[in-house]
Amino acid sequence: MGQGRKGSSDKEGRKKRDESPAPEDGGKCRVCRFPLLVALLQLLLGVAVTVVAFLTVAVSPSLLARETPHWAGIVLCLVSILGFILYCVTYQPDERSSVQFIVKLLYFVLCTIGLVLSVLVVAFAGHHHSQASNFICQEAAEDCVCVLDPSDPIARTFRYEDVSDCEAITGTLPFYFLLQIFLNLAQALVCAVGAFIMWKHRYQVFFAGLQIGSPSTQQWQKV
Repeated sequence: MGQGRKGSSDKEGRKKRDESPAPEDGGKCRVCRFPLLVALLQLLLGVAVTVVAFLTVAVSPSLLARETPHWAGIVLCLVSILGFILYCVTYQPDERSSVQFIVKLLYFVLCTIGLVLSVLVVAFAGHHHSQASNFICQEAAEDCVCVLDPSDPIARTFRYEDVSDCEAITGTLPFYFLLQIFLNLAQALVCAVGAFIMWKHRYQVFFAGLQIGSPSTQQWQKV
């Protein structure tokens, strides 16, 4: 009788251990641990913003740095490189790897910086687009001189150097500004998603301390 009860008890214990949640598999695909799509989008958007910025510089070399935001695209390319590095770093639970912790921290900080820069670019591009759309321009030697209100004698004058055709200022330049608005809006959204993923992984994933199964198994439920 005693042996029968003991055997039944052992079977029930093994059954409970088998039914208890298995520990999180450390061999999961890295795509599941880190969203590779976010890093790819950051790289594509960073390259696109940089290319459009250099195309804008080709319209006139006298354009200011805030009108040609290649710096925002370069920052996002750096963020995407960190994302790929984090994708390749061997995963360690609870950030026991110092390399993983440093890369994740830098990724979060640069995503935040990229978000702020993208919002600034959207503001600058929107302002310059509204200006360039209302320009009245005329050629002056090899330059293009533009004003917002030709009837105002003290109106601010905008001089764009090395522009042979003012159509590039009134037509092409506003198009580039509009393109920068859409690209940087998408860039800001992707940076916000990347920063949120890092924040959630760091602060919203934890062990509840609820032990399931026998004490010898040491299996914990992750919530």
